[in-house]
Amino acid sequence: MTDAPLLDVRDLSVAFRQGGRETRAVDQVSFSVARGKTLALVGESGSGKSISALSIVRLLPPGAQVSGEARFDGRNMLTVDDATLRSVRGARITMVFQEPMTSLNPLQTIERQIAEILELHGLSDANARRSRVVELLTEVGIPNPSARLGAYPHQLSGGQRQRVMIAMALANKPDLLIADEPTTALDVTVQAQILALLERLQQTYGMAMLFITHDLGLVRRFADTVCVMQKGKVIETGEVETVFSAPRHPYTRALLSAEPKGDPIVSDDAAPVVVSADNLRVWFPIKAGFMRRTVDHVKAVDGVSLIIREGATVGVVGESGSGKTTLALALLRLIRSEGPIVFLGDRIDGKSVAEMRPLRRDMQIVFQDPYGSLSPRMSVAEIVAEGLTVQRPELTLNERREIVAQALTETGLDPATMDRYPHEFSGGQRQRIAIARAIVLEPKFVVLDEPTSALDMSVQAQIIDLLRDLQRRRALAYLFISHDLRVVKALAAHLIVMRHGKVVEEGPATQVFDHPQQEYTRALFAAAFRNQVESLS
Repeated sequence: MTDAPLLDVRDLSVAFRQGGRETRAVDQVSFSVARGKTLALVGESGSGKSISALSIVRLLPPGAQVSGEARFDGRNMLTVDDATLRSVRGARITMVFQEPMTSLNPLQTIERQIAEILELHGLSDANARRSRVVELLTEVGIPNPSARLGAYPHQLSGGQRQRVMIAMALANKPDLLIADEPTTALDVTVQAQILALLERLQQTYGMAMLFITHDLGLVRRFADTVCVMQKGKVIETGEVETVFSAPRHPYTRALLSAEPKGDPIVSDDAAPVVVSADNLRVWFPIKAGFMRRTVDHVKAVDGVSLIIREGATVGVVGESGSGKTTLALALLRLIRSEGPIVFLGDRIDGKSVAEMRPLRRDMQIVFQDPYGSLSPRMSVAEIVAEGLTVQRPELTLNERREIVAQALTETGLDPATMDRYPHEFSGGQRQRIAIARAIVLEPKFVVLDEPTSALDMSVQAQIIDLLRDLQRRRALAYLFISHDLRVVKALAAHLIVMRHGKVVEEGPATQVFDHPQQEYTRALFAAAFRNQVESLS
């Protein structure tokens, strides 16, 4: 029995019934995970990866119809009684999810949340629980763990929150860890740290891992075997090197080749300047004492200068907290800043809210999470037309709908779907809706804040092609923020590297990529994993 897989899933099917119609999300899926090994589940959004993983520990929503077997250490987890299931979940099988802020309780300290798992699985002594929590936080690399026990999730960085999630998952020394997109929302240096941590902890604990991701570079670096899923079915499985070097299925070959391609649009140096900033500063005061006097400042943006011309893209890269998004919000005058900002030849840093309002139609932003930035209570037509309602009140309802239809067509969406709601669209389609909302007012300047990081690689490539096409046809000026260097190289002709609010290196993107001058830039590129570094050479 020692050679038997720790987890053996056979003919797993999951269906959901809604409105008299049955949708099969997982269809006759089979795979196995050996003790101490890592199996990667890969595929586009909606392929059934996460549903398959959640089925193993019966975390599906009510009404899900599940059949097949999911044998963990010889027992079918789909049919065991509730007491057995509770004894396994959180102890022998644990999970790390993509977004820690939605998994951690914002009202409880990190000590309480980790200790709760220990208490539920038999550690009754409070002092022993605290010692174990400190030990776990030390193990996952939280600095000065004893001092962070009373911290709440919002007081930690994204990487630290993910480390806390890993500490919770490892609290009871599990046999199987299910990691569902555990690094997607993190920048490249933090991604590398988290993956190195998972590798080290896997060796320490000897645990098996089910690793769910859409990043094939991570699979090649991290997994032993890979299982490729499409539309709820397993279409190819095998050793990672075998599948990557000689993929049999056309879909697998398409996935492996699905990365942003092409070169960025290089604008004329004589093209009009759309937006510029000189020695821009955004300092947040740190107040202390009874009188709340300012004792210091957080220098989120500290002396940044840039120029973005018509039809050009300036890429901004750097770790989380380097000031990228703060810089973008300052250029859009959505937060206060110091230093001149010139937009379309007009200095705007001193303008009031009322004076800025007419300029808003010429400056737009596309956010990282399309679902979070789209109101679930508004139809697509209402979402895209919202700016028209404010900026062009003279338009009739039919005229607005006609303009919305044009914007949807331009972004590759069917205008007939404009009366549907965001939840009825895929992630890539939702991001196209967000882009349609941004371009419907025919802006001159668009901020793209991590617009592809939450998307599959194949969808990333489609969105980059779309953005490049829109830029070519409309001569748009982009400020493009991303931690994915492949995406940056495909879209940005000029690159700015930021750290601690300052620009540490900038220049033509090809020059910075090929010959980085600063040690920080070289470290940032090296942390983007071997496959990304190779793709840049």
